[in-house]
Amino acid sequence: MDSTRYTRGQEALSRIHGHIGQGVMDALGDIAPDFAQFIIEFPYGDIYSREGLSPKERQIATIAALVTLGNAPTELKAHIQGALNVGCSQAEVVEVIMQMAVYAGFPAAVNALLVAKDVFTELNAQT
Repeated sequence: MDSTRYTRGQEALSRIHGHIGQGVMDALGDIAPDFAQFIIEFPYGDIYSREGLSPKERQIATIAALVTLGNAPTELKAHIQGALNVGCSQAEVVEVIMQMAVYAGFPAAVNALLVAKDVFTELNAQT
């Protein structure tokens, strides 16, 4: 294990997803600890930690990609929450999803909007 990549990845994961991100990694640790390490080191330690895009811009791109895939609601939920954590507004998240209707289709956008609605409802219930 490259401790620098891992440490950098943990910092990025925490900055974007807070304690929830570590909870996901802990849950994966029971079934695939190496995979959890790969996630921390590569996406978060290598990619999310790069200069060139802000954390907010990276989350917008990630939401767009996940909406387009149309088959990753758990990850979409996490990255919508992450986007809010790094400065996106709820309106910006909705706009990104609506934009993807042009490229991914209306069903993908509708499904993503319903995921966003759930995230927003959970947040409003906490406040």
